[in-house]
Amino acid sequence: MAKHRERTWHSRLIAAALGVTALAAATSMWTAQAGTTDGQRAAGVSSQSAPRHGRSVPEAVAEDIAHASDKGPKGVNITIDDGPDPTWTPQVLQLLKENGVKATFCMVGTQARAYPGLVKAVVAGGHRLCDHTVSHDVTMDKKPEAYQAKEILDAERMITEASGGVHPQYYRAPGGAFTPYSRKLAAAHGMRPLGWNVDTKDFEHPGADAIVATVEREIANGPTVLFHDAGGDRSQTLAALGRALPWLREQGYAYGFPVR
Repeated sequence: MAKHRERTWHSRLIAAALGVTALAAATSMWTAQAGTTDGQRAAGVSSQSAPRHGRSVPEAVAEDIAHASDKGPKGVNITIDDGPDPTWTPQVLQLLKENGVKATFCMVGTQARAYPGLVKAVVAGGHRLCDHTVSHDVTMDKKPEAYQAKEILDAERMITEASGGVHPQYYRAPGGAFTPYSRKLAAAHGMRPLGWNVDTKDFEHPGADAIVATVEREIANGPTVLFHDAGGDRSQTLAALGRALPWLREQGYAYGFPVR
């Protein structure tokens, strides 16, 4: 989502994340350990097959920002940001199921830790996970690399643990605040940096008609569409999805996932 629309939501998440970050500080020390540690991989060391907390680190992926769909030129990637949320995520999941659509959920670490059952429900529905940082700081591209690493890697751990061991396959920077360092770090941990082509602006509550109109008007720009399942009342998002998903299929689009 655009940076100027996120300040209030960002502030709430920062406050919630402070306690989690403090509690996680001890376990986060692995980023500075010697040997095949995440700290070394952040500096460019290969992440192949190195164990971390009993898990294997996924193979590195490309570090450029993905926009394309694995379904090709007529593919559409539905991406859902900022959750999971106990009110809205279950309703989004049900709507996706009714339309036979698999989506990519870009989760905030603190939200994933708070609602692990919802993370597992997303995975059980055949959807993919995406790391959206610990605190959704839209200014993190202005922060030191150590801060960026902690935001990304702590969220990666929180999401993976909440899911029962399923690793996020993508990394989306809050507000698009990518840096060359954050892209390289995420890719080294098997998370393809993920952009978007269609910003529905559902976060601004413009009305379901406006959200649907944005999808219809801008889908020609590219396949990756941005929606949200947290951060406030998402009833307009649900209404718009209920109309946009069948419309896109009627236009000959096939639902897929972002390329990796």
